[in-house]
Amino acid sequence: MESTAKIYVAGHRGMVGSALVRRLQAERYENIVVRTSRELDLRNQQAVSEFFETERPDYVFLAAAKVGGIMANNVYRAEFLYDNLQIQNNIIHNSYLTGVKKLMFLGSSCIYPKMAPQPLKEDYLLTGTLEYTNEPYAIAKITGIKMCESYRKQYGCNFISAMPTNLYGPNDNYDLNNSHVLPAMIRKFHEAKVEGKPFVELWGTGSPLREFLHADDLADACVYLMKTYDGEQFVNIGVGEDISIKNLAELIKETVGYEGALHWNTDKPDGTPRKLMDVGRLHSMGWKHKYDLEEGIRITYQDFLSKVEEYAV
Repeated sequence: MESTAKIYVAGHRGMVGSALVRRLQAERYENIVVRTSRELDLRNQQAVSEFFETERPDYVFLAAAKVGGIMANNVYRAEFLYDNLQIQNNIIHNSYLTGVKKLMFLGSSCIYPKMAPQPLKEDYLLTGTLEYTNEPYAIAKITGIKMCESYRKQYGCNFISAMPTNLYGPNDNYDLNNSHVLPAMIRKFHEAKVEGKPFVELWGTGSPLREFLHADDLADACVYLMKTYDGEQFVNIGVGEDISIKNLAELIKETVGYEGALHWNTDKPDGTPRKLMDVGRLHSMGWKHKYDLEEGIRITYQDFLSKVEEYAV
């Protein structure tokens, strides 16, 4: 990417988008285009078309999406499918129409079959049944991958895709109703500490294994791939190591300084038993993560503390 290139970051207020903006600014890219959801509804075909015609960005990072944890994915199934398809369709298609030089589509590890072999290789896509609780979101993301592949094949577009593992970091969503497991635990343990609660209830058995990547590491990997990778095959982005939800809870509990007990509600779903990304391809390209999980959780807890008033009941 040229230093003077116009770069559109879709979803710049989210955890991933804001990390991308920070990373680009750190590398002295100054011509960055952003729009809030109030300024531009990415589900609106005409509005997105007019935006691209006016701005004509050179590069696009497609980090905008409707996201959430197990409960939100399962309850708002129609919204997760419709909203994400609309966002992707509008941005990818208008990137083609206006001659965008390169686009990166960001997906999710949930694209892989529920019982796929571990670690998850890029070749395992569409080889089995998806996890039911987040199936609509996964289908939308798979569609985005295939759109990038198809626009490349039919129109010669340099559209690439990257599949991050579970993410956390600054600007995460700490809302207990629709956040992911790590930020939800941070908030639960903090509030339990402040309120002096004797225990914290957590969903499931604690046995599932998950991999967690700091958002700033993801942004670093995305910019690296945007500069160096032009292949059709999507690329996994992760750390290549996982941790049980139970051990994650203990680590967050210690970081927050909560001294109560943990109660596991086994009537609630666990989700996919294990999700570990095979990051061999990415490592072979010369990129590796920098943040270890303990350090990353400390940083993220400080971010939560800076926003704690927003979540006060």
